[in-house]
Parts: sequence; C-alpha cells; structure tokens
Amino acid sequence: MNLRRRINQEPIQLQLAPMIDVIMFLLCFFLLTWNLARYEQDLTVKVPVAKNGEMPKQLPGEVIINLRSDGTVELERATLTLAQLQDKLTAISQVFPDQAVVLRGAENVEYKHVVEVLDACRAAKLTNIAFATNRPDKSGT
Repeated sequence: MNLRRRINQEPIQLQLAPMIDVIMFLLCFFLLTWNLARYEQDLTVKVPVAKNGEMPKQLPGEVIINLRSDGTVELERATLTLAQLQDKLTAISQVFPDQAVVLRGAENVEYKHVVEVLDACRAAKLTNIAFATNRPDKSGT
C-alpha cells in the first residue's frame, strides 16, 4: 500500500520582476562608475583653492592634464615626457583646433613645471586652457 501522496509539482517558472530589478541595478552601477571615470582626475593631485572661481561647464571632449608635485605629467592615464605631451597635443589640435585643455596642477608644484606644460600647449597651438581649482570650505578657509 502506497501511503505517499502524489504531489503535482508545477514546473519552475522564470521570475521576471527580480531579474529586471537586478539588470536595472547593474545598469545604474555601470552608468555611475562610467560617469566618474570619464573625467580622468588623478586623485593624488590636490589642486589649490580659489575663492572667486566658478563651476565650469564640463565639455565632453576636454583634455585633462594632471601635473603632479614632482613635475610628472599625466594625460589619459599615462605618464608622459614634455616632448610626448607636445606631440599628443599637436595631434589633438590638428583634428580639433579649439580643443579645451584643463590643467590640474598640484598645489605645491613648482611654477617652472606649470610653465613647461603651458609652453607645450602653446607649441601645439592650443589656446583654450583652464586651470582646475577647488572651492573653499564653508568655514571660509
């Protein structure tokens, strides 16, 4: 005598609502991380504070040059010499003559390194150059 009952099991169905939630979460995560990574800001470069600065409009194609306190130049996440920087900027200026360049110099970088980078930009015929700064604290310091 068979005392077990036969339970009719329904076939396993795919739950779409949790899958859509996971996909939307991943999409948001990738879009946010892509948005932060596209500005190429070197976190080791601490820019100085400017009291009268304005928030710039972020242009999609701007070139960001990071200038570290020891004088090394970084462009597109690669450390370059001044000659390599000038060659790369010349190639950019031939395609985009009015290319915007943002110079993120560390607050304790020597002035001669800033002038060398500006000279490389000028030799590449780029004149739309901006300097990146931080906003002062709320306390006014």
